[in-house]
This record gives sequence, C-alpha cells and structure tokens, in this order.
Amino acid sequence: MHILSDVVSTMLEWMKDLGYFGILFGLMVEVIPSEIVLAYGGYLVYHDGGHMLSFEKVSFVGAVLFGTIGAVIQNWILYAIGRFGGRPFVEKYGKYLKIKQKHVDIAEGWFVKYGAGIVFTARFIPVMRQVISIPAGMARMKFGLFTLLTALASLPWSILFVYLGWTLGDHWEDIDEKAGQYVQPAILIAIGLLVAYVVYKIVRSRSRSA
Repeated sequence: MHILSDVVSTMLEWMKDLGYFGILFGLMVEVIPSEIVLAYGGYLVYHDGGHMLSFEKVSFVGAVLFGTIGAVIQNWILYAIGRFGGRPFVEKYGKYLKIKQKHVDIAEGWFVKYGAGIVFTARFIPVMRQVISIPAGMARMKFGLFTLLTALASLPWSILFVYLGWTLGDHWEDIDEKAGQYVQPAILIAIGLLVAYVVYKIVRSRSRSA
C-alpha cells in the first residue's frame, strides 16, 4: 500500500507539472482511477484560481475539456483493441490491462442485443463504462458515432469530479466521501436510462416484426 501511495503521489506531482496535459494523460492511461485524476484537476483549479479557459493557469473549463478528451482517447484505444485485436487479444493480454473476460462477454452481449446506443448508457455503469468500447470496436461501430456518444457521456463525469475537487480545495482527498451523494443517484439515473433504452429497443423490434 505504501508503494501504491508513492506511485499515486508521484503521478499527481507529474500532473501538477504538466497541467492540462497531465489531466489528459492521467485519464488516457488511467493508472489511477479517473475520479482521483479529475478531482485533483479540480484541486489545481482551486489552487490556480482559474475560472475561464486559460493556458497560463488550470481553469475549470480547461480541466473539464482535457479530462473529457483524455477519456475519449482512452476509449479510442479500447475501441482499437476490439477492432484490430478482437477476442484473442483480450484473452491473451486483458489481464495486463485490468480487463476481465467476463466483463467483455457481458458488454458484448449488451452491444449485440441493444445496439450502438448502449455505448452511451453503459458509460454511467461502473466497470462497463470502459469495457463497452471493446465490443463496439469488434462490431466495427461507426467511429464518428462512437466518439460522439463517448464524449457526451464522459463530459458530465468530468464536470462532476472537477467541480467536487475544486470545491473541496485542500481537502480534495476526501473525494470518495463527498462524491458518494452524487455518484449513487447518477448511477440510479443511468440504470433508469439503460432500462428505458432497452424497453425502447424491444418495443421497436416488435413493431418492426409486426
């Protein structure tokens, strides 16, 4: 745990030095959870006092923007793994990328059954929000649509955690305790959206059959 703490501290210092690009790379590789990266980005906003987009100081708008871009690039990588490596790549190297085969199987089942729209709704479900990109790539989903849905789903996540880190300021490390009251309702809403989308797909399918 001490080693892990040292790694996280080193990465956060690296993020501080790189500013926006530290946030982007932190989200892109996600060695530490995206919530921590974004919350620390919010702390940098608090520290720099930036409100509007600025490249001299870390601003709220900039942190959200680069956080969203980093999340999109991460999912581009996962999409590429699905498209060009497919299941053999996941079976051989998934464990090194913290990708479990059973999660890919579930995500693939969702994608096959409910279509491209699941890329958006699954973004709000823990674990599935990254894994869903792999079956999207395997199915050769249109890249432009994939990117749009990923960005639309990643934006509110970035806004929430950057804002919480900003408001917590020097106490940003309490993000887990603070975020719970926001994340749990968000997950319930996401599940509601997922159910509504599934019902819509089922009704539409039956209407076409009729």
